[in-house]
Amino acid sequence: MSGYIPHTEIERQQMLAAIGVTTIEDLFEAVPASHRFPKLNLPDALSELEITAEMQALAEANEHAGEFALFRGAGAYHHFSPSAVNQLLLRGEFYTAYTPYQPEMSQGTLQATYEYQSMMCALTGMDAANASHYDGATSLAEAVTVARQTLDKRKKIVLSHAIHPQYREVVRTYNQGRDLVFIGDDAPRTAAELADLVDEDTALLAVQYPNFFGQIEDFEGLADKVHAKGALLAFVVNPLALALFKSPGELGADIVVGEGQPLGIPLGFGGPYCGFFAIKSKYVRKIAGRIVGETVDRDGRPAYVMTLRPREQDIRREHASSNICTNQGLMALAICIHLSLLGKQGLRQVAELNYHKAHYAARRIDALNGYHVDMSRPFFNEFVVKCPRPVSEINQHLIAEGIIGGYDLGADYPHLTDHMLLCVTEMNSKQEIDVLVEMLEKFA
Repeated sequence: MSGYIPHTEIERQQMLAAIGVTTIEDLFEAVPASHRFPKLNLPDALSELEITAEMQALAEANEHAGEFALFRGAGAYHHFSPSAVNQLLLRGEFYTAYTPYQPEMSQGTLQATYEYQSMMCALTGMDAANASHYDGATSLAEAVTVARQTLDKRKKIVLSHAIHPQYREVVRTYNQGRDLVFIGDDAPRTAAELADLVDEDTALLAVQYPNFFGQIEDFEGLADKVHAKGALLAFVVNPLALALFKSPGELGADIVVGEGQPLGIPLGFGGPYCGFFAIKSKYVRKIAGRIVGETVDRDGRPAYVMTLRPREQDIRREHASSNICTNQGLMALAICIHLSLLGKQGLRQVAELNYHKAHYAARRIDALNGYHVDMSRPFFNEFVVKCPRPVSEINQHLIAEGIIGGYDLGADYPHLTDHMLLCVTEMNSKQEIDVLVEMLEKFA
């Protein structure tokens, strides 16, 4: 170790004395003695060949989404990603998530980030976007941070119950110890009822579009009611749905956040994903994350730079405004490549496939005895099914037939016990949907 630690013994003793301990072992008092080095019960070392064989054996135990007919969404979606996306990510110029601090050496990465931001602004109808956050849940938490900093005297945050339940939990976790009150998500409420909860102490109202149940709620006029009280309005969105429906910008949103995974990022055991964040220009200096701007160099040629913020202003210990450091830059690049390959019309075509296939499945299932599909509101590619048996039992039968069934809503919404959230994407063939319907009828 002496070859790797540059400090002398005298210097080490001085540092220990400065923090009030005598030996290095004193630093590990919190670790039970039975678990301290060298008492760890570690196996003997393996060769590279043996390690490779061990890891391959473990990997073969994993299931792959492509081996099943997958009908589960709930925030993570099985979409097609062109092979060019992954191949371009493997280029040496791109294959890192680290932030490019030397713009003169990073023009390609910076331009790709700039294009990503531009595309997200076009999708959401907002003025500016960053690149990016860890996932959709942390993006929503950052929206609360922006509202808190913008309206620092206000202590109330109104959340819709139809926002992804895990997103709401992350928001509350992020804001532990802060003088904020979260209300609104304790019971089902319409947009109008949520607006009635907004008062002069409210900093933010957040809704989801389409909501967690896949439904398109009527948000016309909501922004006017929220802004009349001086509060901000945030939308959590599925970006693929925005290829079909009105943008949150058109509906008056101040902040738009969500999960970018449906745009070219495959399912991967929970990540890595990419939280996008778009905002009105007047609040742009409040947001965390990377923002790339376009300028010109001294010769008048287009040039790209990180802008509006010094290097790491978001992570200054007790003065931190965000948990953003090295980010999901590679995932933002994947989204950029995916959107570039599909183009405006291609993205709309994928969204239409999701919409029509989901509606075909919903009509078929609603016709089954014992099942009922909630069609009280328009929906995109997810819908709620009331089942004649517990969802867990139905899913056990389905998995045995090579089908991953829907999400059990009763786990998060007690009033929706025996209700399943089913998702249909462009990856589900008509044959798969028909087999699902046949199996649901069989297991009823």
